[in-house]
Amino acid sequence: MSTDDTLANIVQSGNAMVGEGTRLPTVFIPHGGGPCFFMEWTMGPPDTWDRLRDFLLGVDALLPARLIAVLVLSAHYETDTVTLTGGDQPELIYDYFGFPAHTYQLTYPAPGSPELARRAAELLAGAGIPTRIDEHRGFDHGVFVPMKVMYPAAELPIVQLSLRADLDPVFHLGVGRALEPLRDEGVLILGSGLSYHNMRDFMSGRGAANSERFDRWLVETCSAEPPECRAGLAAWARAPAARAAHPREEHLLPLLVCAGAAGSDRGAMVFTDVAMNARMSAFAFGDFNGGPHADGY
Repeated sequence: MSTDDTLANIVQSGNAMVGEGTRLPTVFIPHGGGPCFFMEWTMGPPDTWDRLRDFLLGVDALLPARLIAVLVLSAHYETDTVTLTGGDQPELIYDYFGFPAHTYQLTYPAPGSPELARRAAELLAGAGIPTRIDEHRGFDHGVFVPMKVMYPAAELPIVQLSLRADLDPVFHLGVGRALEPLRDEGVLILGSGLSYHNMRDFMSGRGAANSERFDRWLVETCSAEPPECRAGLAAWARAPAARAAHPREEHLLPLLVCAGAAGSDRGAMVFTDVAMNARMSAFAFGDFNGGPHADGY
């Protein structure tokens, strides 16, 4: 990219920039259940998602600098070739079912960033990862629901990056590794999924034991030295209760992209809660002022 085409130029002059030498962390968040933060929750206690909402509201204050843009890996976007959203003003995709009518009228008019899409595509191509840019694809609920909580003003440019449909863990760690330079360019790499995602056991309330076992393994693995962390995540399916926690791993892979982009930074659990009788946690790699969660293991 030329000097005149840096990511700093994708924001209006009123937005604060990341300071020279400031490296952003990578952050993996649980994104909740559908539009859970914007409705009366009836599939459990009314406050089921309140603690997660409060954590998401506080994420920006825990970052070491203000952002220029956000690159989001959502569990709800899979393609055969890694794809970036490239439109100027992506629409919303209401890809949830059976929720109140008003949740299909939610708005989140955050801008896209063709510049960031091109920059990310360059980095991926440089690592030998084929990519494409889709100028028409919108933001699914794994993007707009948590972002509407975290950044309600909808001013930050957002690009969404797909998972590759084969869900290969080593490949997705490599995607993160290729994108690591964005952390020095004012871009938050945000993984949006769930650390536990067995929908049958979620809905029946039987997720407690297996979610706890898998979550403890995740906490230990993500807080290990980076080479050990990445090796553990590459072999995640051999972890305790792994397939009980993730019968299909699309909600876990955004965490692997975040870990891949961590470089030499260690990870930590920065939020944990029990919702619908299952443990779910958030993780950050790098300078995240929340630090390990007070109730961590």
